Amino acid sequence: MTDTLADCQATGASLGWAERRVLAVRLTLALSAAGLLLLSFGMTLLEPDQIEIAHLIAAAAAVLVVPPVLVGAWLALSRPSLCGLTDQLVSLAVIAAWAVGDLTTAALLPLVMTLGHILEERSLLGSREAIAALARLTHSRGRRLEPDGTVTEVAASVLRPGDRVELRAGDRVPADGIIITGTSSLDTGSVTGESLPVEVRAGDPVLAGTTNCWGRLEVEITRIGQETVLGKVVALMHEAERAKPPVSRLLERYAGRYLVLVLALAACAWFTSHHVTVMMAVLVASCPCALVLAAPATAVAALAVAARHGILIKGTAFLEELAGVDSVILDKTGTVTHGELCLIDVLPAPGVDMDDLLVLAAGIGSASSHPVSRAAAAAVPVGERARVSDVVEVGGLGLIARERGVQVVFGRAGMMRAQGIDPGEPPDHDGPAACVGRGGVLLGWMLFGDRSRVEARDALQDLRELGLTRQLLLSGDRRRVAETVAEAIGITDVEGEVLPEQKLERVLTQVRAGWRPLVVGDGVNDSLALRAGAVGVAMGVNGTDVALASADLVLMTSDLRRLGTCIRLARRCRQTIAVNVTLGLGWTAVVVLIAAAGWFGAAGALAAALLHNLGTLAVMANAGRLLRFDERLT
Repeated sequence: MTDTLADCQATGASLGWAERRVLAVRLTLALSAAGLLLLSFGMTLLEPDQIEIAHLIAAAAAVLVVPPVLVGAWLALSRPSLCGLTDQLVSLAVIAAWAVGDLTTAALLPLVMTLGHILEERSLLGSREAIAALARLTHSRGRRLEPDGTVTEVAASVLRPGDRVELRAGDRVPADGIIITGTSSLDTGSVTGESLPVEVRAGDPVLAGTTNCWGRLEVEITRIGQETVLGKVVALMHEAERAKPPVSRLLERYAGRYLVLVLALAACAWFTSHHVTVMMAVLVASCPCALVLAAPATAVAALAVAARHGILIKGTAFLEELAGVDSVILDKTGTVTHGELCLIDVLPAPGVDMDDLLVLAAGIGSASSHPVSRAAAAAVPVGERARVSDVVEVGGLGLIARERGVQVVFGRAGMMRAQGIDPGEPPDHDGPAACVGRGGVLLGWMLFGDRSRVEARDALQDLRELGLTRQLLLSGDRRRVAETVAEAIGITDVEGEVLPEQKLERVLTQVRAGWRPLVVGDGVNDSLALRAGAVGVAMGVNGTDVALASADLVLMTSDLRRLGTCIRLARRCRQTIAVNVTLGLGWTAVVVLIAAAGWFGAAGALAAALLHNLGTLAVMANAGRLLRFDERLT
């Protein structure tokens, strides 16, 4: 068989127009040859005296299906591979049939193998189409807002960074961008695997391929085409599909020796039986198609399932590595925490209403881009914030403004004292804290910090149940801050004030001790550690450029529970590959032994071809079962 698609790369890119046309041509030739063979068989039965014409018709059928096999065998001489080995073995059987004048067998052999090959291709469509669905998301249209205020509907490929587009309910985001105006919910399931819509507002990023659920949004385009997160994901998925699993590379290493073994076995069968049909049966039965597809078909199914869950695996080899991890090392900021300041607690002064304190602080904070100010502003909706004027920002200390003619202050304790306000004793807090004062009176304290992710504790418990009992949290923050976060998420082994180089050394220490750590970070300052672990995982789409370059696996959402999904999928893939390899080897061995014993009789080569295809389809069906893997996170 020629190595057009599945046999050679088995996982190659999704079936495109050219590949579909090749498949259609081969199917047409196979059906035409089948029609000619039926005609030849009918003439043999009905017109015995026209046997020469029947043989000519059978020869015409062979001419239709034999050349692709011979071409594939010839090309395999310069580029040895397991799939090329199949072409070579079938070619030898066909030449033997021609040599003894068995033109019907010479036509039927490649015909049966071609039909089996086409069935194999069709069985791969499910997993390939699952990945191709991602690529189709990049081919969308958008409503571009022109400088004169008009709206023009254009293809996504026409958009450029800086363009503004309008998104209405149900519209698909054509490119990555930033929301300028509007609030809405985005269905990100097609890209990140999220089961629920994500609330967005002005200033939030949006990704190409996601869908606007209800509100009107105005978005400024920042990245287009292959520069978008989705574009990079699709490119890496195609690259990962083309990579061969370790098992396939191991089998190809011994392809030459296998050919010698098969030829020796076929020669022995011929010398002992004195029948060319037995030799041809051995050659056909030895075709390793089931073994060739055992690992790649499973790997491409796993890649499709991973993409459906918002998990980008950069190569099939990492599936095997992921299945064997036994410990986990996590960065703190941006991984087990959200990576941005938020309001942790409010301590109003006696007699002060908490809501009044929050509304006033949000109004002042909205006038600054400082992280503490932004966190204070984010605690209150835009329409409910206090209206202030004459805002003055004192660098590193805080803000001074006026509300209804009264001076208000938001900032550090030193700022309060400078304005004649006694802040009192500062609260016991590891993170940033700010005071709020009005009219020379302290209204209270606001405490800020980086909150741990709500799912982190359950996610780490899930990893422990999967055997990853050794868990280490590394952070560049003060040890006390890191210990607080570690306690909240259930980790006892924690180190603070760790530099990027020191993180790398901690990972290498575990590797040298015999552990296979899963290293999880944000893909920016953890790039060294990500590369050093058995498998590096980058969380979320923030810092994606660095994440895609340094990590082996990228989670398109920041949900830590996807780590457990990754490991379960990888282990299911490894188990399926083991079953398929065993099935492929066992089935091939049994059919070869039956063929060598001459039990197939006069129909030896054809019977071997049918059983060979049956084993191949069994392997493909078992690999396809992996597509049913699904874990919904709620």
